[in-house]
Amino acid sequence: MVWFLIQLIQALSTLLVIVIIVDVVLSYFLSPFHPVRVALDRVVEPLLTPIRRVVPPVQMIDFSPLILIILIQAIEWVLITILSQFR
Repeated sequence: MVWFLIQLIQALSTLLVIVIIVDVVLSYFLSPFHPVRVALDRVVEPLLTPIRRVVPPVQMIDFSPLILIILIQAIEWVLITILSQFR
């Protein structure tokens, strides 16, 4: 059971990181009103908004996606470390 939870956490973390990266890359090429961008933004924007309140863009560079990816990886590591103790 613990192995399944670890695999699930890793899969969800990887999927979320991929969605964030795709959203960032597509933001350079697609209109904000494109259906794909709208769908991705529904997932990513609620996660980025609190980070943007704390860390504003620096000279037109938004570091919030990078910070979010680091936070996701850190949370994944903590959860897997805790679950690994129950093997």
